[in-house]
Amino acid sequence: MAMTERIVFMPYVWRLRGKQKVLEPGTPVLCRSESDALRWVEKLETGALTAAGGQAVKMLVDEVAGDYGEPTLLASAGTVPALADA
Repeated sequence: MAMTERIVFMPYVWRLRGKQKVLEPGTPVLCRSESDALRWVEKLETGALTAAGGQAVKMLVDEVAGDYGEPTLLASAGTVPALADA
């Protein structure tokens, strides 16, 4: 199967682990376009979405083979880990 482009908005939320507050990934949102992903970031910036932060990324994916290309950051808002750590 050929590589296809996937655009994802990845939210991050604060969760308690014992007595410590840690930043963890939330449920990823598969987006139809870059503008759709950027709207999610905008919702986060305006407070319409409750999350600590979020990143919109795109990458090439071959799901059958399990191959994933390097993610390209489209936008980021709030508290997020470094892209290499996500």
